[in-house]
Amino acid sequence: MLHKGSPPFIFPAGSCYKPGMTARHTIARAVSVTGIALHAGVPVTMLLAPAPAGHGVVFRRADLGKAITALYDRVGETRLGTVLEEDGASVGVVEHLMAAIAGAGIDDLLVTLDGPEPPILDGDALSYLALLDAAGHAEQAQARTAIKVLKPVLVEQGQARAALLPAESLSYHLKISFPQPAIGDQTFDFAFSAEGFRTDIAPARTFGFLSELETLNRMNLARGANLENTLALDESGVINRDRMRFADEFVRHKILDAVGDMALAGAPLIARFEGFRSGHGVNNALLRTLFADPANYRRVELA
Repeated sequence: MLHKGSPPFIFPAGSCYKPGMTARHTIARAVSVTGIALHAGVPVTMLLAPAPAGHGVVFRRADLGKAITALYDRVGETRLGTVLEEDGASVGVVEHLMAAIAGAGIDDLLVTLDGPEPPILDGDALSYLALLDAAGHAEQAQARTAIKVLKPVLVEQGQARAALLPAESLSYHLKISFPQPAIGDQTFDFAFSAEGFRTDIAPARTFGFLSELETLNRMNLARGANLENTLALDESGVINRDRMRFADEFVRHKILDAVGDMALAGAPLIARFEGFRSGHGVNNALLRTLFADPANYRRVELA
């Protein structure tokens, strides 16, 4: 369902953000979709709508009448997804949508939900990119700013660690290590670009282990996971291997998660992200550590 709008300058539906754009962007018209929530397992309708310059990304729980700003300091839970909490309300599993928003170069957006999570759709970020493509882009009358990392910032939690290092552009280096032979050790380097995100990262689906499913269901988690939206593994390997898009899809999806988590900085980062076995908890701790010391970063206007 599409709703027409008329922001200042509209890119045609289907066009994508170009890295050289230095003004803030929103979407040109509202677009909605209904699907199943990954953990709650209930139908959720999501409406993406244009927002004014400087608004940022805000989630609105229509069922609760409350709004939650998509920022790192609103993260209250990271166990099986990044959960935003504010004023007694929460929105879960925001990382895939936030990654798509970052990949599309959208700065200002209102996300309205009638349930506890965005619909999981295809378990990737590509399905959200398709919605943003349908909505088109609108240039705002305000310059885009970025957060330039000036000093190395490192976080370690057990065997997991992540760092943000000074760099002239945004890039990701991530290594994962799982005992399951179907995953094992995987490493991926990604120099961030809109085109590269769309082709190399956004299609990577989330994954899970059948041995954990019953326990998760008893905790009212993963009730919306199925063999269409999640790569499922057991002791023999990937059950729905026909759904895989890359041989190293697992590490690519972890980079997708990191892109979404880093998008909660509130502005694009200019830094190199390096992670080893890092997940949502480490990613959020990394942003909290970055912003804890103003000497770690500088806000710059993109030119």
